Amino acid sequence: MTIYTSRYGAADVPEVSITDLVFAGLALSADRIVLKCEVTGHGLTGTVLADRIRRLAGGLTARGIGQGSVVAIMSGNTPEFATVFHGVAYAGATLTTVNPSYTQPELHHQLVDSGASVLIVPSPLLDLATAAAADTRVTLIVTLDPVAGIPNLEDLMGEPARSQSPVDLHRDTVVLPYSSGTTGLPKGVCLSHRNLVANVIQVQTCIGLKPGDVTLAILPFFHIYGMQVLMNLYLSMGAGLVTLPRFDLALALGVLARERIEKLFVAPPVVLALAKHPLVAEHDLSALRFVLSGAAPLGGDLAQACAARLGAEVTQGYGMTEASPVTHFNGPGTNKVGHVGPLVQGTEARLIDPATGTDAEIGQEGELWVRGPQIMLGYHNNPEATASSLSSDGWLRTGDLARAGEDGSFAIMDRLKELIKVSGFQVAPAEVEAVLLTHPDIADAAVTAIPDDEAGERPKAHIVAKAGAVLTVQSVHEHLAGQLASYKRPREIVFVDTIPKSASGKILRRLLKA
Repeated sequence: MTIYTSRYGAADVPEVSITDLVFAGLALSADRIVLKCEVTGHGLTGTVLADRIRRLAGGLTARGIGQGSVVAIMSGNTPEFATVFHGVAYAGATLTTVNPSYTQPELHHQLVDSGASVLIVPSPLLDLATAAAADTRVTLIVTLDPVAGIPNLEDLMGEPARSQSPVDLHRDTVVLPYSSGTTGLPKGVCLSHRNLVANVIQVQTCIGLKPGDVTLAILPFFHIYGMQVLMNLYLSMGAGLVTLPRFDLALALGVLARERIEKLFVAPPVVLALAKHPLVAEHDLSALRFVLSGAAPLGGDLAQACAARLGAEVTQGYGMTEASPVTHFNGPGTNKVGHVGPLVQGTEARLIDPATGTDAEIGQEGELWVRGPQIMLGYHNNPEATASSLSSDGWLRTGDLARAGEDGSFAIMDRLKELIKVSGFQVAPAEVEAVLLTHPDIADAAVTAIPDDEAGERPKAHIVAKAGAVLTVQSVHEHLAGQLASYKRPREIVFVDTIPKSASGKILRRLLKA
């Protein structure tokens, strides 16, 4: 058995709740604004946020909402998202976070599956929430902002809780995010206080934040990447966040310039915008030194194009909801183009040959398995899915193909289930997409498989042309001819208006195929 270990050594995980870890950071910024909404101007200092968390925890406890209870929040990024997250956690209950773009059936499914009894939403989502909550366990719907006749967040406040409600830090589920659902219905991922605390500590050692640092929070807090690498990481270090309820490039660029932001955390679509959108040239982003992309593969050519335009280091990390989420991280000054970085501290990895089920040879690619204190407890009410993803000795099967370099840095080749087999040869969609995106007239691209009588499968390219560009199928073929082997080149090329993606930036290939 070949086990890869972290160059950073073991992880020293304190025995505290995720909220007590955040409280330590808020004390470092007691009088500084740690959360501010760019749209409304509403902001919270470290002291005010800590007080609101304690008062919400006390109010929930007084209502009998604690260990064993599930609260759902369906909201974009606002300062009060952190109040709800940590108020629920401090009360000993479980929070399930819902994508605010969900439809009624999608929300209904998560409410039923999670067993939520309370649903918290902004007022524009009240009608949707009311309809979706029918025939669920939800007995109380609360709005984040005042609505006549409807309980709002202020109504839940009570006497401040002075300490963390008793919980098992290792075994109780504090947050129940749902996997992206690119295949089948989303599954609830059970994460403990220890899972979250461990991963915040693991990333702290790589990122070099200090109290008073500020960044832009455009990654959604309902998703594990924004929840942990932005909200909990920054607050736990006495740093601050400017939130946007939804992504708006013009607003985002304005914040980056005004706040002189040095570190930015994004998904590949934002890297693409920073590399190619004309609006970028209208803003002074000279303070930006480090951009980390995650949640989906980032092509090396795109990363280099963005870095050249911004004069900043553009790198990527790797993780998944089931790992709280980070397992690999390229911190400032450690970037290796095309790689997701080394293992974070306290994390182990194996590479398994999909054909044999045994460890791949050194230097060969295989399915990435990871193990560490950040790995989930399992899937909520889904022992079959848990058993298929978690081994009895704690290895999480990621479903991603990877290769390890001699320096301990890993490269993600592609999703195992998304590989296209052409006459026995494997084609990684991400590789073809990365080459397509080097074309100056291509704004976005995705590759899927189509059946082929001769080869079994062939790649098909779905392309979004830049506004005003004159792009032809022939010009795309010519662009690819010198850069990819013939079997990797798409047999079909179609032009589309948009590439469907999840909130975390993953390409929804099933929708393209449909």
